[in-house]
Amino acid sequence: MREYFEKNEGLGILSTADRDGNVNAALYSRPNFLDEKTVAFIMPDRLTHANLGSNPRAVYLFVEQGTKARGKRLYLNKTREEKNSETIERLRRSSHGDPEEDHFLVVFSIERVLPLLGA
Repeated sequence: MREYFEKNEGLGILSTADRDGNVNAALYSRPNFLDEKTVAFIMPDRLTHANLGSNPRAVYLFVEQGTKARGKRLYLNKTREEKNSETIERLRRSSHGDPEEDHFLVVFSIERVLPLLGA
């Protein structure tokens, strides 16, 4: 999976739900691979992060650039998080966001990978 994401540009959407099932979807960059079964996302303390506090499951959809139907679906389970850590600065790909705002490195195990379309 790491090689796939290194070779492909595209649009990523991370979907979460709170404990009551209220769903949220947000644009996210490609995942940071810690190993072949573990990914991490850097996120501010907003709705996506709040949802993961009560429901550790998420789905990341990735649509390959220049296509409408090629990509991946990663089914994720949150395993841990770090707040304002040095790892965040090492993994950060851009300087978007307020530097005064708290940021979290949220780590997930990859439970299942499916193509964007089909089973």
